[in-house]
Amino acid sequence: MSGTNALEEPILSWYDENARDLPWRRPGTSPWAVMVSEFMLQQTPVSRVLPVYEAWMSSWPTPADLAAVPSGEAVRAWGRLGYPRRALRLHACAVAITTEHGGEVPDTYEELRSLPGVGDYTAAAIASFAFGRAHAVLDTNVRRVLGRAVGGVEFPAPSVTRSERELATALVPEVHPELWAVAVMELGALVCTAANPRCAQCPVQEMCQWRRLGKPPYDGPPRKGQTYAGTDRQCRGRLLAVLRDSEGPVAASRLEAAWSDVSQRERALASLLDDGLVVQEGQRFSLPG
Repeated sequence: MSGTNALEEPILSWYDENARDLPWRRPGTSPWAVMVSEFMLQQTPVSRVLPVYEAWMSSWPTPADLAAVPSGEAVRAWGRLGYPRRALRLHACAVAITTEHGGEVPDTYEELRSLPGVGDYTAAAIASFAFGRAHAVLDTNVRRVLGRAVGGVEFPAPSVTRSERELATALVPEVHPELWAVAVMELGALVCTAANPRCAQCPVQEMCQWRRLGKPPYDGPPRKGQTYAGTDRQCRGRLLAVLRDSEGPVAASRLEAAWSDVSQRERALASLLDDGLVVQEGQRFSLPG
């Protein structure tokens, strides 16, 4: 960590004036609420997360509350957020927290990493935002801000590099490290965006290496697109929607009506069964019990 981070003061001041009022950032938010928000926000915009998060926390305000219901109820409540395996993993986390941690979300990175489905980023984010631990929280927004402001590149490498992690760690302040993490994240979400960044409104524009270099375009490996229409992901979502909207098991014919391409439908259904998102009894299908 370093006490000579020139970016810290202007970014924290900007955040103090511009931060969005989000429920998981409010004083008194429980570590469980932070965990739920972090699972939901992975690859999903805040606007889509907010109503699902509010309903989820109303139904299951503690890990024990979620652990007490079948995993299929978590998948049902996940709705159309996408990547529904996150719902299963969050349910598995609730069970592990309830049975192995006395119902309390663990407060160290190492213990958080041991929970089902919790990777490096999620563990660092929960440890930082819920418990004020000093960790480099490297989500897409943070990586883009630091890549531009310090590295002078439009976009970071496809995966986190050792030098990138060392830089991010060196920039974490000793006082209120959680504020630094969320402030940089917010700057990336609202100003230093992937497309059409609002550089004139950036609090560190005069220090930004990418701007000083004339904003050279990205020249790394091709970046992944976000195509959805016609993909197996869309097909999986259609099949899951049928099951979410049904009170009990449904016949195969109901799933057939949801997607016309036979081979794609069968492939998507097989992957849902493999992931544990769907269970089969004879020729009827349902969410897990």
